[in-house]
Amino acid sequence: MRIYVPATVDELDAVTVTGDEAVWSLAPRAAHAVTSALSRELPDEDEEGLEFAAALEAADDSLALIAGRVGAPRQRLVVTVDVPDEMVSLTEPRGGETAEDVAPSAVEVTATIPEVRIVCVHVDEPEAATDIADVFAAADEDRDEDLDAALDRVSERDLLWYDWSELKSVPREK
Repeated sequence: MRIYVPATVDELDAVTVTGDEAVWSLAPRAAHAVTSALSRELPDEDEEGLEFAAALEAADDSLALIAGRVGAPRQRLVVTVDVPDEMVSLTEPRGGETAEDVAPSAVEVTATIPEVRIVCVHVDEPEAATDIADVFAAADEDRDEDLDAALDRVSERDLLWYDWSELKSVPREK
C-alpha cells in the first residue's frame, strides 16, 4: 500500500541514502492513503487525484507535527512510501471524535517497519517558513482572521517534489 507520511524536515536526517535506495525506519504513526472512504468522498477523481488529496491531508498533518517540535524547520514534509497492507489500519475516531472528524484518507502504521524504501518526498520551499510562522503566531494569540489568512497562504503553496535519490538536495529553512 502506498502511504503518505506527514513528517518534519529534520526527520530526513534518519534516512540512509545509498546508490540504490533511500531507506527509513518507520515507527507507528498517523499517515494517509487512498482509502475506500476517500474514493467515496471524491467520486469524480481518478487515482492521481485521490493520491494528491491524500498527500495534501498529510501536508496538513505535517503542519501540526512542526508545531509540536521545537527547532524543526518550518517546512511541511510528506514522505511517500510503499508498505505491506497488513502494517496499516484505517484510523478510527478517538475520544470524543466522530467519523466526520477523521479524514477519509487517515490510516495508521501499526508497527515499526525497518528500512522502508522511500519513493519520494514533497516539501515546502524554505520561503514558506514565514507563512508557517504566521500560522503559529496567529494560533497562539487566538487571532482567527489572521490564522485563516496564514493558513490560506500556506495551503496555496505548492509542495516541491524530490525523488528518493535527491533527498540530500532537499532545501531547508535556515
